[in-house]
Amino acid sequence: MGAPPWLNPEIQKSVTSRDGDVWIAVPAKSGTNWMMNIVHQLLTGGDTNFDSIYGVVPWPEFVERPGQNPQEVLDRIAAMPAGRRRAFKTHAGPPDLPFAKAGSGKDVKYVVMARNPEEALVSFKLFLDQHTDAFYDLWKVPRAAMTRPDFQTWYREVAVPKEMQGMFFGPLGQWWPFRHEKNVLFMHFADLKRDLAGATRKVADFLGVKPSAAEWGKIDAHVSFDWMKRHEGKFDTLANTPVRVLEHGAMMRKGKTGAAREDGMTDEIARELRAVGAKILRDEAALAWVYGGGPVR
Repeated sequence: MGAPPWLNPEIQKSVTSRDGDVWIAVPAKSGTNWMMNIVHQLLTGGDTNFDSIYGVVPWPEFVERPGQNPQEVLDRIAAMPAGRRRAFKTHAGPPDLPFAKAGSGKDVKYVVMARNPEEALVSFKLFLDQHTDAFYDLWKVPRAAMTRPDFQTWYREVAVPKEMQGMFFGPLGQWWPFRHEKNVLFMHFADLKRDLAGATRKVADFLGVKPSAAEWGKIDAHVSFDWMKRHEGKFDTLANTPVRVLEHGAMMRKGKTGAAREDGMTDEIARELRAVGAKILRDEAALAWVYGGGPVR
């Protein structure tokens, strides 16, 4: 699948690294905003003083308007305060995102997130539905090119022709060879659902942060799905765009696992999707992990 016109992965290759930087690498609709918020809360001791998560955790791949000079994005990133650790979002893996091995130069860490592809795919269809007319018009992309009334029609007429299925496996395939690197942490949506407090502490240990007891109280509250849902305006707006990208509430939907069938997933499509994944993720352990989470082998 070719990248839509509002994504330019080349921009992130020009971000100048700093010690302490954190890259949050997640396929589409796989817990991106959740992990962005977890990392932000840990790095700040529980800060909620932001209008948009994208204002404090930039997404360098995202082009905010047609014709935008990439240097504008890079200059804004370079101007971020030097005394505060930075975190970034990406949907990519190496080499689309340059990887710095621990001890090779700058101290950069990578949190790699994944979700059961069946859940991610049905969520992605609904996510495309929730893009505003103004955003599609801005990029001269007809809404009919990206949406359909129901999931099964959308899968056959949009996802398959555009080869969208691979986007939920490809990034993990890029990251899998790096899974045992000291500065890479694999996390799974299902594991966050099973034990959010434990998962948050695992990320804290990986980042090397040690919140106080008072800070932990704020962090645990602010990373919960309920808190994020109550403050969904912080997670469904993208900073610096000339039009609203998403309808209100588009980023925070159900926060559930095992519910793909409720949104139209069928056994037949699930088999086809897994077959695509098996061609991309040749390691059976990688395929099993992306579907179920748990320990990374």
